[in-house]
Amino acid sequence: MLHRKFIRSTAALALAGSISLAQAGAIDALKKFNADTDGLSGSFSQTVKSKKKSQTTHGSFQILRPGLFKWEYSRPYKQTIVGDGKTIWLYDVDLAQVTKSSQDQTIGDSPAAILSNKTALDSSYTLKEDGSAGGIDYVLASPKRNNAGYQYIRIGFKGDALAAMQLKDSFGNETSISFSNLNTKPNLSRSVFQFTPPKGVDVLSN
Repeated sequence: MLHRKFIRSTAALALAGSISLAQAGAIDALKKFNADTDGLSGSFSQTVKSKKKSQTTHGSFQILRPGLFKWEYSRPYKQTIVGDGKTIWLYDVDLAQVTKSSQDQTIGDSPAAILSNKTALDSSYTLKEDGSAGGIDYVLASPKRNNAGYQYIRIGFKGDALAAMQLKDSFGNETSISFSNLNTKPNLSRSVFQFTPPKGVDVLSN
Protein backbone atom coordinates (compact mmCIF):
# COMPACT_ATOMS: atom_id res chain seq x y z
CA MET A 1 0.00 0.00 0.00
CA LEU A 2 2.80 2.40 0.91
CA HIS A 3 4.55 1.52 -2.34
CA ARG A 4 1.38 2.29 -4.34
CA LYS A 5 0.89 5.62 -2.51
CA PHE A 6 4.51 6.52 -3.21
CA ILE A 7 4.06 5.80 -6.92
CA ARG A 8 0.87 7.89 -7.05
CA SER A 9 2.43 10.83 -5.22
CA THR A 10 5.53 10.67 -7.41
CA ALA A 11 3.37 10.59 -10.55
CA ALA A 12 1.35 13.55 -9.26
CA LEU A 13 4.53 15.54 -8.59
CA ALA A 14 5.85 14.73 -12.05
CA LEU A 15 2.57 15.81 -13.65
CA ALA A 16 2.53 19.06 -11.67
CA GLY A 17 6.11 19.69 -12.69
CA SER A 18 5.35 19.13 -16.38
CA ILE A 19 2.33 21.47 -16.22
CA SER A 20 4.45 24.11 -14.47
CA LEU A 21 7.15 23.82 -17.13
CA ALA A 22 4.60 24.10 -19.92
CA GLN A 23 2.99 27.21 -18.45
CA ALA A 24 6.35 28.82 -17.70
CA GLY A 25 7.00 28.98 -21.43
CA ALA A 26 4.38 31.66 -22.18
CA ILE A 27 6.09 34.61 -20.49
CA ASP A 28 9.47 33.38 -21.71
CA ALA A 29 8.07 33.27 -25.26
CA LEU A 30 6.73 36.82 -24.89
CA LYS A 31 10.08 38.09 -23.62
CA LYS A 32 11.91 36.33 -26.46
CA PHE A 33 9.41 37.73 -28.97
CA ASN A 34 9.99 41.26 -27.66
CA ALA A 35 13.76 40.86 -27.59
CA ASP A 36 14.19 39.25 -31.02
CA THR A 37 11.40 40.71 -33.15
CA ASP A 38 12.00 44.06 -34.83
CA GLY A 39 9.57 43.51 -37.69
CA LEU A 40 6.54 41.32 -38.24
CA SER A 41 4.01 40.68 -40.98
CA GLY A 42 1.24 38.18 -41.58
CA SER A 43 -2.48 37.55 -41.80
CA PHE A 44 -5.18 37.68 -39.15
CA SER A 45 -8.75 36.66 -38.43
CA GLN A 46 -10.45 38.87 -35.85
CA THR A 47 -13.77 38.39 -34.07
CA VAL A 48 -15.31 41.15 -31.95
CA LYS A 49 -18.15 40.23 -29.60
CA SER A 50 -20.35 42.83 -27.93
CA LYS A 51 -23.52 42.32 -25.91
CA LYS A 52 -25.67 42.62 -29.03
CA LYS A 53 -23.65 41.19 -31.91
CA SER A 54 -20.57 39.42 -33.14
CA GLN A 55 -18.52 40.20 -36.25
CA THR A 56 -15.54 38.46 -37.83
CA THR A 57 -13.10 40.24 -40.12
CA HIS A 58 -9.98 39.18 -42.02
CA GLY A 59 -6.92 40.99 -43.23
CA SER A 60 -3.16 41.43 -43.11
CA PHE A 61 -0.69 43.45 -41.04
CA GLN A 62 2.83 44.82 -41.02
CA ILE A 63 4.78 46.02 -37.98
CA LEU A 64 8.15 47.73 -37.68
CA ARG A 65 9.29 48.32 -34.13
CA PRO A 66 9.21 50.64 -32.37
CA GLY A 67 5.82 52.17 -33.00
CA LEU A 68 5.12 51.64 -36.70
CA PHE A 69 2.22 49.48 -37.87
CA LYS A 70 -0.23 48.94 -40.70
CA TRP A 71 -3.37 46.89 -40.05
CA GLU A 72 -5.53 46.29 -43.13
CA TYR A 73 -9.00 44.77 -43.10
CA SER A 74 -9.99 43.20 -46.43
CA ARG A 75 -13.17 41.24 -45.60
CA PRO A 76 -16.10 41.85 -45.17
CA TYR A 77 -15.22 45.55 -45.46
CA LYS A 78 -12.08 47.51 -46.27
CA GLN A 79 -10.42 49.59 -43.60
CA THR A 80 -6.81 50.58 -42.94
CA ILE A 81 -5.19 51.62 -39.67
CA VAL A 82 -1.70 53.10 -39.88
CA GLY A 83 0.55 54.20 -37.03
CA ASP A 84 3.44 56.35 -38.28
CA GLY A 85 5.01 56.93 -34.85
CA LYS A 86 3.23 60.23 -34.21
CA THR A 87 -0.26 59.82 -35.64
CA ILE A 88 -2.71 56.95 -35.97
CA TRP A 89 -4.68 57.14 -39.22
CA LEU A 90 -7.93 55.19 -39.63
CA TYR A 91 -9.20 55.08 -43.21
CA ASP A 92 -12.71 53.73 -43.76
CA VAL A 93 -13.07 53.09 -47.50
CA ASP A 94 -16.87 52.71 -47.53
CA LEU A 95 -17.42 55.94 -45.59
CA ALA A 96 -14.71 57.78 -47.56
CA GLN A 97 -13.50 59.05 -44.21
CA VAL A 98 -10.15 59.33 -42.43
CA THR A 99 -9.84 59.82 -38.68
CA LYS A 100 -6.51 60.83 -37.20
CA SER A 101 -5.44 60.83 -33.56
CA SER A 102 -2.24 61.22 -31.57
CA GLN A 103 -0.29 57.99 -31.15
CA ASP A 104 0.34 57.06 -27.54
CA GLN A 105 3.68 55.29 -27.25
CA THR A 106 2.99 53.84 -23.81
CA ILE A 107 0.09 51.63 -24.92
CA GLY A 108 -2.12 51.96 -27.96
CA ASP A 109 -5.81 51.30 -28.38
CA SER A 110 -5.46 48.54 -30.98
CA PRO A 111 -3.77 45.12 -31.10
CA ALA A 112 -1.36 46.43 -33.74
CA ALA A 113 -0.28 49.31 -31.50
CA ILE A 114 0.28 46.92 -28.60
CA LEU A 115 2.42 44.59 -30.71
CA SER A 116 4.43 47.47 -32.20
CA ASN A 117 5.87 48.50 -28.83
CA LYS A 118 8.31 46.15 -27.10
CA THR A 119 8.07 47.65 -23.61
CA ALA A 120 4.57 49.14 -23.31
CA LEU A 121 2.79 45.94 -22.32
CA ASP A 122 5.31 45.09 -19.61
CA SER A 123 5.36 48.64 -18.21
CA SER A 124 1.58 49.20 -18.19
CA TYR A 125 0.36 45.70 -17.35
CA THR A 126 1.11 42.97 -14.81
CA LEU A 127 1.99 39.73 -16.57
CA LYS A 128 1.32 36.18 -15.43
CA GLU A 129 0.97 32.71 -16.93
CA ASP A 130 -2.60 31.89 -17.93
CA GLY A 131 -2.61 28.25 -18.93
CA SER A 132 -2.90 26.55 -22.30
CA ALA A 133 -5.70 25.83 -24.77
CA GLY A 134 -5.56 24.24 -28.21
CA GLY A 135 -1.79 23.92 -28.04
CA ILE A 136 -1.37 27.65 -27.33
CA ASP A 137 0.27 28.93 -24.12
CA TYR A 138 -1.17 32.24 -22.86
CA VAL A 139 0.15 35.23 -20.95
CA LEU A 140 -2.46 37.29 -19.08
CA ALA A 141 -1.78 41.03 -18.95
CA SER A 142 -3.80 42.90 -16.31
CA PRO A 143 -3.68 46.72 -16.24
CA LYS A 144 -1.79 48.44 -13.45
CA ARG A 145 -4.10 51.49 -13.69
CA ASN A 146 -7.88 51.52 -13.30
CA ASN A 147 -8.34 53.87 -16.27
CA ALA A 148 -6.64 51.58 -18.81
CA GLY A 149 -8.40 50.88 -22.11
CA TYR A 150 -8.53 47.13 -21.49
CA GLN A 151 -9.75 44.97 -18.60
CA TYR A 152 -7.22 42.39 -19.73
CA ILE A 153 -5.11 41.26 -22.68
CA ARG A 154 -4.13 37.65 -23.36
CA ILE A 155 -1.31 36.85 -25.77
CA GLY A 156 -0.82 33.29 -26.95
CA PHE A 157 2.24 31.51 -28.31
CA LYS A 158 2.85 28.16 -29.96
CA GLY A 159 6.40 27.59 -28.86
CA ASP A 160 8.10 30.90 -29.60
CA ALA A 161 5.67 31.87 -32.37
CA LEU A 162 2.90 34.43 -31.84
CA ALA A 163 -0.42 32.65 -32.36
CA ALA A 164 -3.31 34.59 -30.82
CA MET A 165 -4.54 37.60 -28.86
CA GLN A 166 -7.64 38.02 -26.73
CA LEU A 167 -8.69 41.41 -25.40
CA LYS A 168 -11.58 42.70 -23.28
CA ASP A 169 -12.03 46.46 -23.35
CA SER A 170 -13.46 48.76 -20.70
CA PHE A 171 -16.94 48.47 -22.29
CA GLY A 172 -16.97 44.68 -22.04
CA ASN A 173 -16.39 44.02 -25.74
CA GLU A 174 -14.25 40.96 -26.41
CA THR A 175 -11.81 40.67 -29.32
CA SER A 176 -10.20 37.40 -30.38
CA ILE A 177 -7.45 37.31 -33.02
CA SER A 178 -5.76 34.36 -34.70
CA PHE A 179 -2.50 34.95 -36.57
CA SER A 180 -1.17 33.04 -39.58
CA ASN A 181 1.49 33.25 -42.31
CA LEU A 182 3.82 35.06 -39.91
CA ASN A 183 7.14 36.47 -41.08
CA THR A 184 9.41 37.68 -38.27
CA LYS A 185 12.06 38.97 -40.68
CA PRO A 186 10.09 41.05 -43.20
CA ASN A 187 11.98 43.55 -45.33
CA LEU A 188 10.08 46.68 -44.32
CA SER A 189 11.01 50.34 -44.74
CA ARG A 190 9.57 53.30 -42.84
CA SER A 191 7.90 54.51 -46.05
CA VAL A 192 5.43 51.61 -45.77
CA PHE A 193 3.94 53.36 -42.74
CA GLN A 194 3.48 56.78 -44.26
CA PHE A 195 -0.16 57.64 -44.91
CA THR A 196 -1.60 60.38 -47.10
CA PRO A 197 -5.39 60.76 -47.08
CA PRO A 198 -6.84 60.11 -50.55
CA LYS A 199 -8.33 63.04 -52.39
CA GLY A 200 -12.00 63.68 -51.72
CA VAL A 201 -12.25 61.99 -48.33
CA ASP A 202 -13.29 63.70 -45.11
CA VAL A 203 -10.47 64.01 -42.56
CA LEU A 204 -11.48 64.20 -38.90
CA SER A 205 -9.29 64.80 -35.87
CA ASN A 206 -9.93 62.73 -32.77
